[in-house]
Amino acid sequence: MEKLEALLEWGGVKRDITFLIISAIALIISIFDLIPLPFDAAWIAIILCGVPIVLEAIIGLVTAFDIKADVLVSIALVASVIIGEDFAAGEVAFIMQLGALLEDLTVAKARAGIEKLVHLTPRTARILRGTEETVIPAEQVQVGDLLRVLPGETIPVDGIIKEGQTSINQAVMTGESLPVDKGVGDEVSSGTVNQFGSFDMEATKVGEDSSIQRMIRLVQSADAGKAKIVGLADRWATWIVVIALTAAALTWLVTGEIIRSVTILVVFCPCALVLATPTAIMAAIGNATKHGFLVREGDALERLAAVSKFTFDKTGTLTYGTPKVVAVQSFLSEISDETLYAYAANAELRSEHPLGKAIVNCYRKDIHQDFVQAEQFQMLPGRGVQAIISGKEIVAGNGELMQERKIPLERKIKIAANGYLDNGCTVIYVAVEGKTAGFIALADTLRPEAARMIQRVKQTGVTPVLLTGDHDNAAHHIANQLSIDEVHANCLPEDKLNYIDSYQKEQQQVCMIGDGINDAPALKKAYVGVAMGGVGSDIAVDAADIALVNDDIKEIPHLLQLAKRMMLTIKYNLTFSLTLNFVAIILAMTGILNPVVGALVHNAGSIFVIINSAFLLKWRKKNDYDNDCPDCGIRNSLRGNLLPCEGEEGQRSA
Repeated sequence: MEKLEALLEWGGVKRDITFLIISAIALIISIFDLIPLPFDAAWIAIILCGVPIVLEAIIGLVTAFDIKADVLVSIALVASVIIGEDFAAGEVAFIMQLGALLEDLTVAKARAGIEKLVHLTPRTARILRGTEETVIPAEQVQVGDLLRVLPGETIPVDGIIKEGQTSINQAVMTGESLPVDKGVGDEVSSGTVNQFGSFDMEATKVGEDSSIQRMIRLVQSADAGKAKIVGLADRWATWIVVIALTAAALTWLVTGEIIRSVTILVVFCPCALVLATPTAIMAAIGNATKHGFLVREGDALERLAAVSKFTFDKTGTLTYGTPKVVAVQSFLSEISDETLYAYAANAELRSEHPLGKAIVNCYRKDIHQDFVQAEQFQMLPGRGVQAIISGKEIVAGNGELMQERKIPLERKIKIAANGYLDNGCTVIYVAVEGKTAGFIALADTLRPEAARMIQRVKQTGVTPVLLTGDHDNAAHHIANQLSIDEVHANCLPEDKLNYIDSYQKEQQQVCMIGDGINDAPALKKAYVGVAMGGVGSDIAVDAADIALVNDDIKEIPHLLQLAKRMMLTIKYNLTFSLTLNFVAIILAMTGILNPVVGALVHNAGSIFVIINSAFLLKWRKKNDYDNDCPDCGIRNSLRGNLLPCEGEEGQRSA
């Protein structure tokens, strides 16, 4: 069905192009009288290009009394034919259809980056049942099924790798240019491509719940026609029809020259005015798509241009949302920091607690040593774990666990731990053979691009605000690192809602960005809601106006600047089209313009508007950060082009 629709759409475009070429040839024959014909060749253009316009106007009037630009164009066409200006009628029809085709092509190009997601939906899956592999339709995969993905295949559903190592091309979902290595326990998304190495995976999200389907639903809801400013242009078009008819009638009564009245109708067609807004919005949506944003509502960009506050959730937005080990400190001379780390990681190996898993994962990445299986293991809910590692009793947990086990915390350990607690970290104490050996500090680490992003948001004239459910210490620690002055901590979902409501009651329009279910009410309440589409919950994404597909927050300033630029382009388009109409009307009333020249002048304005809007497709504001390293934010000119990056990975060259 989709292929049929695509073929029909492409067939319609080819038909329109063919009709335009034939009409152009006919108009050339008409104006230069190249071939003797029993009729004016301009009639070919009138029939091929003009008749569809007249039919559409009649249908709109009869079915919904919808007075749009095509009504005035139809009147101008008929009037031109009545007074014998066949070439003028053909020219108006030709240029109107040319403008419509250019608009369609501009819109198609703008949406191409989004719509390609629809065509990446995997059709089949390779399911494992015992030792047998069976290829089935992807929509038949159930949660829990074991699937095998071969090199070069598209991953059919979301899942977790159970066996095998591979590299995944995630460009379609995240925009990453380099493949990402994946192993056992890593998540993979539907629509991404397996580069090399086969692997087995367990399906976790299938059908409409999969990543690729969620993005497609966002695509299908994107509609620039919902923009409020588009409706405004349509209302203007209705009044222009009335004014044009009145002006034409008065000119005819005063001068007695009907040709001047027909010229007024031709130049008064509000084509450029009606095209001014939707072309700019769709081009801006296309630009946003290239930078990782899916815009669900056309008026979201219009609203975004008016915001004065940008409220950020912390966890998962400004930070990665997963705890990482930031410090390991041993206070026993016989136990090194690395040994303490190993004791804790081996003790937590079978833990189901997120903090325990975080210690294990970080140890695996940081130390690269084999784990030692615990001889005994016991989970202590709400407290920690106890295990025997290499014959030693290891207890890892919070302060309450140490008190229960009557394991004293020395003053120097408490002082050191409090320093991390004050900065919003979580501390896991580690005791060896009944004596506190030290602690491990974990924290939700800040995204490396967050500080630069906040600075650029400020440069757009928008004030950043931190709204978080974390306690004061963690919130202010992050805010100080990012130079955010307004901070609201310990926020429940209703608190975030109330803060946003209070800002907006003070006429300070708010854009909210968040990722979790608890952010959904605030995203819905805010003037504009932006959801982290990659890590965010489905509910948060559904509540937002815009989704950030790849969670690359450094592009947020570009989105703000793009929204402002879009509104500026719309204002330029509207001003130009109204000015052109006014000047052309004066010239038509005085008899300087005839219908033929008037059609050329006026419709040239429509083409100018479309071309001006199309510039938004590749627009990006130049600034001092364009040459920064995307990992650490240091200017390449300061670091030197051949020096390695000092960022998180430490591997990327400038």
